[in-house]
Amino acid sequence: MEYASRPEQAIASMVNSTTQPILATAFKPVDSASQRNKQLNDLLFGSIAGIVGKFVEYPFDTVKVRLQTQPLENPTYKGPVDCLTRTLKQEGIKGLYRGLSSPLVGSMLENAALFVGYKQIQRTIRDISASPADRAAYAHVADEDDLPPLSIPQLFLAGAISGALTSFVLTPVELVKCKLQVQLATTSAPAYTSSIISSVFPTKQVAHRVPAFALHTASAALAPAHPAPIHFRGPFHVILHTFQTHGLAGFYRGHLATALRETGGGAAWFGMYEIVCLHFINQKQRENPNRLITKKDLSTPQLMLGGALGGMAYNFLLFPVDVIKSHMQTDEELGARRSAAKRGFAQVAKEIYQGAGINGFYRGCGITVARSAPTSAIIFMTYELLSRHFA
Repeated sequence: MEYASRPEQAIASMVNSTTQPILATAFKPVDSASQRNKQLNDLLFGSIAGIVGKFVEYPFDTVKVRLQTQPLENPTYKGPVDCLTRTLKQEGIKGLYRGLSSPLVGSMLENAALFVGYKQIQRTIRDISASPADRAAYAHVADEDDLPPLSIPQLFLAGAISGALTSFVLTPVELVKCKLQVQLATTSAPAYTSSIISSVFPTKQVAHRVPAFALHTASAALAPAHPAPIHFRGPFHVILHTFQTHGLAGFYRGHLATALRETGGGAAWFGMYEIVCLHFINQKQRENPNRLITKKDLSTPQLMLGGALGGMAYNFLLFPVDVIKSHMQTDEELGARRSAAKRGFAQVAKEIYQGAGINGFYRGCGITVARSAPTSAIIFMTYELLSRHFA
């Protein structure tokens, strides 16, 4: 990653002014083997960071989704603490990790794509924006890590593009995750649910679950004209049902909301992290004027603080879009719509506002922002330390 990690000759301007952008410069092409190694390192380190972060994040994410998708007029939970307590009481710790396998793989793919894409897009921006003078000045530099970093606005742009591209990987993963997370364990599944699941998996008995916050639609769901929603056993059941029912397009239900969230989120996530790291680099440079300070000189707590603030900025700013996405991807499970037509982005937003006002877009926001701090802190710390010691 570029991450403002090698200021080199530009460090003087960084010390004088933290807001002065650093020129983007083109670099001499490196050999293809070295380039492939860097990309593989980004891929591997991003994947490992994603796995570690997902284990920390997932219980909070389950609570968030259940708060977001409960009925607007008759909420099932009083808040995140009530949701967490009742989930543990009814389902145990396993309930907080329901549907983990799909997002765990997705987190590997997402973070690998984010970190690899972020660096590749920076190379493109650097090459396009470099002047002939910049090219001449840094023609001797063979290692791209030795080049001055891009400006903060350029890093925000790289993060946004990286997030937009990653949304194509993330939408199917999020769809599977949300469908599993909204299912609450109960022992009173109606008979019609058994018949539906038995028709899909006839050779195996399964425990069926009915979402507690879907009960307000139970009488309508019992009507013969509207089949009951499927209650899934696991991610492969969701994938099979989605493909059989909606085809490949079904996996991209809610993609517009995901793309908007990831584009803005990528800019906020990487951008805030870079700003915090630049602040600490400048601070250390003032304390050590005779030594060049880079990101490699930052301590683990400083890296974690940058990651934590990046995660909080991403989740708070884009939370209303995430609420809309969750509603769109769980329509079938929660019985929000019992007609063939699916709700679009604008329609879902309108109905949330009509049902709960502005507060409806921020249901579960507190726990989401809270869980994003340690998760993003761990992701950035893991990636940076792996890059520092093993790249």
